[in-house]
Amino acid sequence: MQVSKCNIESCFLCTHCMPEWRDAISVKKTTYSFKRGETIFAEGDAVKGIFFIYEGFVKVHKQWVDNKELIIRFAKAGDVLGHRALVDNDTYPISATALEDCKACFITNDFLEATFKTNPSFTYKMMQLYAAELKKAERRMRNLAHMDVKGRIAELLLEMQEIFGLNKEKFIAVAITRQDIASYAGSTYETVFKFFTELLQEKIISTSGKSIKINNVKKLKEFIDN
Repeated sequence: MQVSKCNIESCFLCTHCMPEWRDAISVKKTTYSFKRGETIFAEGDAVKGIFFIYEGFVKVHKQWVDNKELIIRFAKAGDVLGHRALVDNDTYPISATALEDCKACFITNDFLEATFKTNPSFTYKMMQLYAAELKKAERRMRNLAHMDVKGRIAELLLEMQEIFGLNKEKFIAVAITRQDIASYAGSTYETVFKFFTELLQEKIISTSGKSIKINNVKKLKEFIDN
C-alpha cells in the first residue's frame, strides 16, 4: 500500500459533496495505491474510516464455513468500501482485496461524520447506496436458496461483464479465477469447472487462461430463466 494522489473530483465522496467541501476533502483524505492481490482491509481489523474506490476493481469477501471464502460482491471505481462496518461495528465484518492495481481514497470516521452533517446530498446518496445494497443482498439470498447452481454461475458471468467491461478482444476485462467464481456463486471449483466445460462445448463462452468471453448472452440467460 502506497500513498498516491487523486483529482478531488471523480470518486463517490467528491462527486456528491458540495464543491466548497472539496478543500476540506483534499486536506483530510488520503489516497492509497494497492497492488493486485493486496488487502485493503481485513475481516476483524479495527474500523478507522471508509474507502472510496478511485481506480480499479476490488472483491469484497468474508470467511465462511470450513475456512472457505464467500465473495459478497465485486466493486469498481465510484463504489464505496467499509461502509457496512460504520453501524455499531468496531471491526470490519468483511475483507476487501484488490483484483488489479487500484486506488482508493480514505477518510476517517470523524471526517465522515462531519461530511454527513455538512453535505445533505452526500448523506442522501449514502442512504440510497445502503438501500440498493440491501435490495441486492436480498435478491442474492433468494437466488442462493432457489436458483440452481448453473443459473447462479450464468448470472455471475453476466454481472462480471457488466461490472468489469470488455477488453479489445471482447473478453471480460478482469480475469477472475474459477475458485473466485465458485466462492461468489456459493458453489465448488469442481462444479464451476464442469459447467464451464459444458459452456465451452456449446460455444456459449470462450476462455483464454483465466479470461472469459461470452459469445451467446441469450443462451446464457436461459440457464437463469430455467
